[in-house]
Amino acid sequence: MIVPVPTALVVVDVQGAFVEHDPPPHDVAGLLAALHTLLAAARAAGALVVHVQDVGADDPRFADGDRRDLVLDVRPGEPVVPKRHDDAFDGTDLARLLDGHRAVVLGGLQSEMCVAATARAALARGLEVVLPHDAHSTWDLPAGPAGPAVPADAVRRVAAWSLGDAVRLPLTSVGVAFAPMP
Repeated sequence: MIVPVPTALVVVDVQGAFVEHDPPPHDVAGLLAALHTLLAAARAAGALVVHVQDVGADDPRFADGDRRDLVLDVRPGEPVVPKRHDDAFDGTDLARLLDGHRAVVLGGLQSEMCVAATARAALARGLEVVLPHDAHSTWDLPAGPAGPAVPADAVRRVAAWSLGDAVRLPLTSVGVAFAPMP
């Protein structure tokens, strides 16, 4: 089987309200470094870079002023896709932007929510998905009636693993190769 080289990078919800949250997501410095690595590689190859921005009203982290700003640099020609649901394809033009692409790299926040929902939607559309372990993160799952607390690193590993065998899961973003967009 020939594995297509990704021609697009989709960065999900890397926004001030999330990155600067107290407590921050697991290893936020490592997450940002991995995303910078992916952005540099995608841009150097001429791949499509898409930034997804959560504009939903139901997240309490947005209540303290408008901290929806994207943290990573958006360059001219890089679309910003506003979304209201976990799945970045739901009600947006992301599918149109990725039309003609065969493989996409995903990264961002939260591993078990928006990143996983977007990965599943990409797979359902026939895209190959690459999800580097260091390029997505989340928070600890608090203890509750269903059980004890779960550390964020375990949550993100389970979220990636639950996507199944169709997703490529490299350990790091270093060495993820891109091709120019079609």
